[in-house]
Amino acid sequence: MNMKTMTCKQMGGPCDAPFQGNTADEVIKAQDSHLKEMVASGDETHKSARKSMQDRWRHPVSGMKWYMNTKKAFAALPEA
Repeated sequence: MNMKTMTCKQMGGPCDAPFQGNTADEVIKAQDSHLKEMVASGDETHKSARKSMQDRWRHPVSGMKWYMNTKKAFAALPEA
């Protein structure tokens, strides 16, 4: 299976940082780590995206909608 790339922005974040993975779950986890690191370093532009990520865990129905949409977007990407 070939890698695909999604950006922070494609998953609801504020920047164009690319994340590569073989599955949607891999790029989601990479973006998760990116958001945590950026907020921890004091980056204000990533705070709202980090809060949205945290809220997805607190609201499983809307979180699942985001997750399914992200998986569909990942599946539609060309292989790198």
